[in-house]
Amino acid sequence: MKKAKLIFVFALALAAGCVSQSTYDQQVAETQQLAYLNSVYQQLNTVLAAQVAADQVQIQQLQDQLQVTLVNEILFNEGGWELHAQGRQTLNQIVSALQQAQGKYIVIQGYTDNLPILEPLAGRFPTNWDLAAGRAISVVRYLADQGIDPDYLAAVSFGQYHPVADNSTPEGRAQNRRIEIDIQDQMP
Repeated sequence: MKKAKLIFVFALALAAGCVSQSTYDQQVAETQQLAYLNSVYQQLNTVLAAQVAADQVQIQQLQDQLQVTLVNEILFNEGGWELHAQGRQTLNQIVSALQQAQGKYIVIQGYTDNLPILEPLAGRFPTNWDLAAGRAISVVRYLADQGIDPDYLAAVSFGQYHPVADNSTPEGRAQNRRIEIDIQDQMP
């Protein structure tokens, strides 16, 4: 009887430690995803260290994605939508990290402040949504030209509707004019 109890306890202990193949596969995939995100996070922090130190770039590792936030001035002239030389240079620094994101979606999100668009720019971009879209599309096109798979690129415009700072000050408006690059498993 004592031997039967021991065998039962041993079998119960083994069963408690076992997981199904699908659970195991899921845990392996999650571990690989985390390792990938950590690797890309470290690479981005290394290549963008000067911009991070100057508060021009923020890099965040969220639960299942990476988010790189670039202030507008690092990419565009004020009121502009076409990448300037420094913007292209900054994006060139992260292209190799983005190229490692095979099978990951790279979503470029454009944001603006809440000031109305003035002429002559208003003829091309009548609203902040349009301007933010133009900026996001400029980044998407540039990344595609650098070899990032366009099947995994997307441009999204949020315009003035998701501020991260107070629009009543010049400093706050500067923070709200930004591009966010999200590296994620699926499209939102």
